[in-house]
Amino acid sequence: MTGGLWQLGLAVALFLVSHSLANRPAIRRPAERLLGRAGFIAVYSAVSLLLLAWMIAAVRAAPIEPVWPKEPWTLWVPALVMPVAGILAVAGMTSPNPFSIGPGARGYDPARPGILRVTRHPVPWSFSLWAGAHMVPNGDVAGLMLFAPLLVLALAGPALLDGGRRRALGEVEWRRLAAATGRPSALSAALRETGGPRIAGGLALYAILVALHPLVIGLSPLP
Repeated sequence: MTGGLWQLGLAVALFLVSHSLANRPAIRRPAERLLGRAGFIAVYSAVSLLLLAWMIAAVRAAPIEPVWPKEPWTLWVPALVMPVAGILAVAGMTSPNPFSIGPGARGYDPARPGILRVTRHPVPWSFSLWAGAHMVPNGDVAGLMLFAPLLVLALAGPALLDGGRRRALGEVEWRRLAAATGRPSALSAALRETGGPRIAGGLALYAILVALHPLVIGLSPLP
């Protein structure tokens, strides 16, 4: 089901709709009761990966219609940004987090929030960096159709997640748990608390993505 921009548009639209529906309490809560939280996340992740694979295939098959020229320097943008995105993704998915996407709140220490010192939403910010960095060297219609909506979705995510969790936790508990979070200036403390294994895991994820890129996308991501 690839080969035209309309099919790419359909794949992107289904991805955005599935994400929106999965985060509506009227749909998510019954689904979590039926599947359990872990089961819901597993099913949702599988559907998201399938739709992402469809979008990538549609981009590869779409006609090339340049919006801006692809200069050699543009390849440096994702090459430099993606290690940071990898660290945010791994740290976000392995750190206790009562605010956002991740393993849940169990074990969360508000005095040592780890990567949450910088942002309560490391995984959405990881996707934001991924989408934004990839827009630079992919300045054609198909590339923008893929990355621009995903960037907007990822940038909107933190505010939406904050609003939902703030209502669920209540103002007093929210302030107690979030007191030391969301401070980009606290980067050094965040890295110390995040720990070397998570940072190494993020860099390893980047290395794996670089190795898989030619196989999945058909092009090397390196400058």
